[in-house]
Amino acid sequence: MTNPTERMTTDSPERRALALLAERGWRLATAESCTGGGIGARLTSVPGASDHYVGGVVSYANEVKRDVLGVPEATLRDRGAVSEETVRAMCAGVARLCAAECAVAVSGVAGPGGGTPEKPVGTVWVGALTPEGCVARLFRFPGDREEVRNAAQAAALDLLCRMLRGEEAI
Repeated sequence: MTNPTERMTTDSPERRALALLAERGWRLATAESCTGGGIGARLTSVPGASDHYVGGVVSYANEVKRDVLGVPEATLRDRGAVSEETVRAMCAGVARLCAAECAVAVSGVAGPGGGTPEKPVGTVWVGALTPEGCVARLFRFPGDREEVRNAAQAAALDLLCRMLRGEEAI
């Protein structure tokens, strides 16, 4: 009998995502802001991840979102870094940059500072892209900085899994 920790590790969002990518022969790239590379770290903790995870960009600064990922300056100015339009552009940019069929992107306010009335701490936009399309979802995660970052990582991988299983409307 396996212990609960082994079951959690075996059925982690990163393992599920990689298994679903393997079924299709697709590759994944990540574009991360508030998670600072945490999604990539989770994926690369799985042996064999390099078969389907090609890499990512930590685009903490707007200049990196714009200059590396191709997020339009007007989007950053008019909608902000923490927006649906930004994570959609981040997904498209990192997929193109890494020649990947799929991508996830995260941009948010992890705290403890930086929140506004419109975008309080815990506000995170998550995007996922597959060959079928791109989906972006808004989350309001409770907790401290680390809890928000961990929840955002899991949400990004879960959104990708739902899309790959056809459970998320595009």
